[in-house]
Amino acid sequence: MSQEKEIRFCIRIAVRDLWRFSMYHANKGYLGFFNVLFTLAALFLLFFQGEQMNLTQRFLLVVCALLFTVWQPMLLWIKAGRQAAQKGMKEPVNMIFSDGGIRVEQGEESLELAWEDVRRVKRIPGELIIYTDRIHAYLLPDASVGDRREELAELLRAKLPKEKCGRL
Repeated sequence: MSQEKEIRFCIRIAVRDLWRFSMYHANKGYLGFFNVLFTLAALFLLFFQGEQMNLTQRFLLVVCALLFTVWQPMLLWIKAGRQAAQKGMKEPVNMIFSDGGIRVEQGEESLELAWEDVRRVKRIPGELIIYTDRIHAYLLPDASVGDRREELAELLRAKLPKEKCGRL
């Protein structure tokens, strides 16, 4: 890997970072549209037809309205908390970005990723996600990137095709 210009980050993944990532995946695309539509329909029926329903039906509509607004985020928070408590998540990850690719280090282990190994990069509020395939990704929380965010975005734009970068 080229050592000309390196951008180094020490990344500590917090529960909120994992939760934000999970919420993004649980609510993106058609699924997110369905979640909003389902919640709005339940609220509409509850407020405009609720007087004509019995207590059980109203209770079920309240549960439906809370399903994607309260219940799902709460379950994802609990899941993120369990995941963050795992041994591998507690130890910081060092990511070194250079012209030659990305080096990922954690403890005694190290992994070299060529730029061709990056499937896509996605910015969501609060973090940058670097996907290496459909399932595996590296999270770079804004708290870890700090004021070097634009410098990293420029390197990613320079090394990856535009369709892999999207909006950084």
